[in-house]
Amino acid sequence: MTPTELSEALSAALAAAVADGTLALPADAVPASVHVERPRQREHGDWATNVALQLAKKAGTTPRALAEDLAARLGATPGIKSVGVAGPGFLNITLDAATAGELARTIVEAGAAYGRGKALAGQVINLEYISANPTGPLHIGHTRWAALGDSLGRILRAAGAEVAAEYYINDAGAQMDRFGESVLARATGGEVPEGGYRGEYVKELAAKVLADRPDLPELPHEEAIAVAREAGYTHQLAEIREVLAGFGVHFDVWFSERELHSSGAVDKAVARLREQGHVFDKDGAVWLRTTDFTDDKDRVMIRANGEPTYFASDAAYYLSKKDRGFPGKIYLLGADHHGYVNRLKAIAACAGDDPESNIEVLIGQLVNVGGAKLSKRAGNIIELRDLVDWIGKDAVRYSLARYPADSPLELRGEDMIKQSNDNPVFYVQYAHSRTVQIGIKAVERGVRRVDGFDPAQLSHASETALIGRLTEFPRIVAQAAELREPHRVARYLEALAGDFHSWYNDDEKLRVTPYADEEVTDAHRARLWLNDAVHTVLANGLDLLGVSAPERM
Repeated sequence: MTPTELSEALSAALAAAVADGTLALPADAVPASVHVERPRQREHGDWATNVALQLAKKAGTTPRALAEDLAARLGATPGIKSVGVAGPGFLNITLDAATAGELARTIVEAGAAYGRGKALAGQVINLEYISANPTGPLHIGHTRWAALGDSLGRILRAAGAEVAAEYYINDAGAQMDRFGESVLARATGGEVPEGGYRGEYVKELAAKVLADRPDLPELPHEEAIAVAREAGYTHQLAEIREVLAGFGVHFDVWFSERELHSSGAVDKAVARLREQGHVFDKDGAVWLRTTDFTDDKDRVMIRANGEPTYFASDAAYYLSKKDRGFPGKIYLLGADHHGYVNRLKAIAACAGDDPESNIEVLIGQLVNVGGAKLSKRAGNIIELRDLVDWIGKDAVRYSLARYPADSPLELRGEDMIKQSNDNPVFYVQYAHSRTVQIGIKAVERGVRRVDGFDPAQLSHASETALIGRLTEFPRIVAQAAELREPHRVARYLEALAGDFHSWYNDDEKLRVTPYADEEVTDAHRARLWLNDAVHTVLANGLDLLGVSAPERM
C-alpha cells in the first residue's frame, strides 16, 4: 500500500463517517487526500497522521474520539495490520508484511517512472540559470548554479511541470566592446585596453580568430574590433556550450540580449509599460515607477542620452518570457544579486503579473573548494572544466547539489574524490553498484524474479525499514520540486543507501543468493525483488541530480 493509497483509505473512512451520521462534518469539508508521514520512532508503525486533530473541532467532537472511530474503520481495510491511537488523537498505522512488501514489485515494474508524479502538473515554468557573460570561461560560481539549476529542472519535470531551461547570453553593451578590443590586441600584439580581458584564454581566442580571419591585422581599426568581437564571442560561447555539455547540463533556449535590442523589444517594452501607467519622464530620462511595488527607488530605463539601461533589458526580457507562454519564471542568481530581487518583482508587478506567484528569485551563496588551483588560462578564477578534470563530474555535481543554495560552502577537493563511506557520492554510488552485483550473483545461482514473488517474506525489521524508505521517494521528489530544493533528493539517497547497507550487512540472515548446497526459496526471490527495487530508486534519484549510477565501483 502506497502513501497515496493509504491517504485515499483515510479519506474514504472520513466520508463513510459523515455518510452514516457518526461525524457531523459537511461533506465538502472531507479532504480529498489526508497527509500521512513516517513516524520518527519505528515502533510506532509504518505511517502516522494527525487528521483527527485537524478536523475534530469542525466536527464538534474530540480528536481522540474521532481518531478511535477512524481506527476502527481502518482496521477492516485490507492490507492494514493494526491502527493505534496515541496521545490526544494521533493515528499510528502498521501495514501487514505482504502489503508493505508489495511495494518492491510496484517499484521494479515502474522502473524509471517510479518517483515521478503530478504534484506540479499544469505548471509551465521558465528556469533561467548561469547566464554568464560570454567574455570568459565558466568559473566555480557558475559551477554551483549549473549543478543546482540542472538538477532543479530535472526534479520539476519529475513532479509534472513543463520546464524550459534557459541561458540568457549577456552579449550586448560596453563589456562586449572591451572584449573585442582585448581579442584584437592579443591578435595584433597591441596593448589590452584599460578594463579589458587579460587571461591566457584571450590569447587562445585571438589565435582562433586569426585562423578564421588572417586579414584581421589589415582591417580598419573599427572594423577589426567588430570582427574580433564577433569571432571571439562565437568561439567563447561554443566553449561554454561544450563545457556545460560535458558537465551534463543542456539548455532548451539560448536567449541573446542583443536580440532584445535589435528586434526593438526594449523600445516596445518601454511603450507597453507606459501604456499601463508605470512609466514617467524626468530629467530627460525615462523611468519605471517601481516604488509602487516595494522597490526602494524608481529605475531609469532610458538615459537622458537615449541609451537604454540594463534594467530596460531586464524588463524587456521578463516580458519576453511572459509573452512566450511562461506563467512561472524562476531566476537563479549569484550571491551579489540580492538587490535584483525587488527590482525583478517590481517588473513582474508592472507587467501585470503576481510577484508572489509568477516570479521566484533564488540567490545562491559563494562556494570554495579547498585545494583547487587557479586557472592558468584565466589567471584569477577556478574554472568549471578544471574542477571536473580534477574531481570528476559526478563528485562535483553531487557535492554541490546536496546543500541548500543559500548556504555558503566550504568543500575540500580531496574529500570529494575519496573512495570511502565518508564521501556521500561514493557512499550512494557504491550502494547502487552493490545492488547490481547482488542481482548478477543471484541470477547466476538460479534466483529469478520471474519465478514468483511472495511479499510476505519481507518481514525482517531491516526489510520493513528499507521498504518504508523506498515508499517515501515520490513524496521527497514532489517536496523537492515544490520547495525548489534539490538537496532533499541527495539527502534521501544517502538515507536509503544507509538502510540498504544495513540490510545487506544482515546477509547471514537475509541472503539474496543461497549457499551452494541450498535450494532457491521464496525468501531469496522476494529479497531479489527488494534489492532490485533499491537499485531502481537509487538510479532514479541519481539521475535527478545528473549523477551517474555505476554498475561497478
